[in-house]
Amino acid sequence: MNGPALHDRPLPSASWRVALPHTAAAVPVARALVRTALADLEHAADSDTAELLTAELVANAVEHTPGDGPIELVVDLHPSGCQVEVHDPDPAPPGHLTRPLVEEPDPWQEHGRGLLLIRALSSSCGHRPTASGKAVWFRLPVVPAQRRPH
Repeated sequence: MNGPALHDRPLPSASWRVALPHTAAAVPVARALVRTALADLEHAADSDTAELLTAELVANAVEHTPGDGPIELVVDLHPSGCQVEVHDPDPAPPGHLTRPLVEEPDPWQEHGRGLLLIRALSSSCGHRPTASGKAVWFRLPVVPAQRRPH
């Protein structure tokens, strides 16, 4: 084989911005978009974790923001990892994303764990105001080549 192995080459930078419907149907679409973005560029971030956390962000945006206007998925890939953002029209910050947890979620409830997953599994996460609401984001680092499945 001539030239460097695939995992020795620098990863390209790329960015996607996609409007999604303000319905539950946006969740599987967002997962598929993230999976495709990471696979098409043979990006070395953990795509399973990226899909899970993206699904949580999109589901939260759909469930907890008013209106029926679209939400927006932004995926940025860069050599050190990926950042995924979900933009929604509600300027209110998401509860417990960056604040210390006051109480544990009730184990009998179906809700209340999404932001905990994002905090626990991402390298960093947060939110910021936008001109039309807010963006909630997470970052995942590149997985070292020796730890990737072959």
